[in-house]
Amino acid sequence: MKKILIGKKAIITGANQGFGFEIARKFIISGADIMICARDEKKLQAAKDQLLRIALNKQKIIFQVADVSKEKDVELVTSKTLNQLGGCHILVNNAGIYGPKNSIEKIDWKEWINTIEINLYGSILMSRSLIKHFKQQKYGKIIQLSGGGATNPMPNLSAYAVSKAAVIRFCETLAEELRGSGIDVNAIAPGSLNTRLLDEIIKAGPQKVGKFFYERSLKQKKNGGVPLEKGANLAVFLASSKSDGITAKLISAIWDKWEEWPSHLDELNKSDAYTLRRIVGKDRNLSWGDV
Repeated sequence: MKKILIGKKAIITGANQGFGFEIARKFIISGADIMICARDEKKLQAAKDQLLRIALNKQKIIFQVADVSKEKDVELVTSKTLNQLGGCHILVNNAGIYGPKNSIEKIDWKEWINTIEINLYGSILMSRSLIKHFKQQKYGKIIQLSGGGATNPMPNLSAYAVSKAAVIRFCETLAEELRGSGIDVNAIAPGSLNTRLLDEIIKAGPQKVGKFFYERSLKQKKNGGVPLEKGANLAVFLASSKSDGITAKLISAIWDKWEEWPSHLDELNKSDAYTLRRIVGKDRNLSWGDV
């Protein structure tokens, strides 16, 4: 991989394991200095140690224990990044949880709210904390993480589905607020990944997550799922100058030919393709339902 992020400084949340760690690894390989944050200090230290083995001598890797749903923690991550890395150009909002697994009337309400706080509020708080800095330098990249719940209902995982749909709408809305400022805001749909979240689904069992989703998860576990590097490579692209001007899009790491998008920038920005939109009857050849 080319070092297309040399000179760039990034914050990656939830980067102590799984997909977040793979993004951090790709960022280091691409030349960036990074701040990684999560709630588990031991895992953060272990992640940093692994990343240092592949980093160049001058690359900086720092970490901060933080809960992104807590405003004080977010402020600490941002201030430490600006002070110790000397700035920030990229934010990857990866931190997230599945939350409670059961029908809405049976779930623990506090767990449901906590899922919204981490998945949605965390992304908003982190983005909000850096916008002033990004505006001052007239440049910034905000990369959100989508999930299956953003575009499809997920019975028995309502908190996760609601939070991910809301994250995408926030992404599009923020992108429009910042359009023309030099700040791009996009979301990645990484596909079905074999991470700890999948293990949680299997552990919960069919009675809580539903037979269909449980059996699909078992099959995914057996077959290996989507390679983490596919989504991580897309994150590197969106973090780089190659993606300048691409904003307000929900991008599939698997199905979209995003490498070719810069050649179609004007057309892309005039279209609502790759966004979260209502499907009307005419879109499905139902002539009787629309005016």
